Amino acid sequence: MPEGDTVYQAAKRLHGALAGKVLTRSDLRVPRYATADLTGRTVLDVTPRGKHLLTRIEGGLTLHSHLKMDGAWKIYAAGQRWSGGPAHQIRAILGTVDRTAVGYRLPVLELLRTADEQRAVGHLGPDLLGPDWDPATALENLLRDPARPLGEALLDQRNLAGIGNVFKSELCFLLQVTPWLPVGDLPAEQSARLPALAKRLLEANRERPARNTTGRRESNLFVYGRAPRPCLRCGTPVRVADQGDGSRERPTYWCPACQWGPAPAPVPAPGRANHRSTRPRTTN
Repeated sequence: MPEGDTVYQAAKRLHGALAGKVLTRSDLRVPRYATADLTGRTVLDVTPRGKHLLTRIEGGLTLHSHLKMDGAWKIYAAGQRWSGGPAHQIRAILGTVDRTAVGYRLPVLELLRTADEQRAVGHLGPDLLGPDWDPATALENLLRDPARPLGEALLDQRNLAGIGNVFKSELCFLLQVTPWLPVGDLPAEQSARLPALAKRLLEANRERPARNTTGRRESNLFVYGRAPRPCLRCGTPVRVADQGDGSRERPTYWCPACQWGPAPAPVPAPGRANHRSTRPRTTN
């Protein structure tokens, strides 16, 4: 799942393959840009901004892409077989004499003037892996709406850029609070730790092929993806539920024993009362 660390890695791979080289092939398979031709132009750099990728091209142009849930940029050597998915999933092709970058399943792809990049990424908060990182501003943004659940506030890229479902769940576990705890109820000690902890997690993973938040070889993550296996800290079965308004899939994992605060009530087992309550309850 692309988050700030994996987008950083994607930018690094794209930059290494394309930067400083002239494009010999250009194919943007989006109706709006079907006639755009970037061949003959030099790629200047590829920069990550939160979960966004900015490929800057000679002539004052930027190709802006966002991976969302399952988008990907793949790099292939000359003559190498492309294997990122079927041809109908390809949204962009940028080729040089020795490398080809292929964008698969890109939900966001737009060609804009480099001078207008702020139109695409200007709404973002401080980037956890960027030169604009400002922990005080990030915390101020998070606390602006004290009634908002912490997990939702962390996912809002306007507050701070780079956190997705995985790091949201892992951060809340490390802070020992549920993702449904109102931000304003977060104890001062945890609030003070949050920006530095978030940055440390993403920085530790920006060069790793496999994401790890535990420091253990046998278990990479504390809670994400572990339901209903036992919590690594206390042995209680880890739980999972969607968080948000339901408009998109937001799987959220937590330990009901180690993390305090509101959480959705458990779904009754088959054969019991056919009633599903999603009203938050307090867990200790």
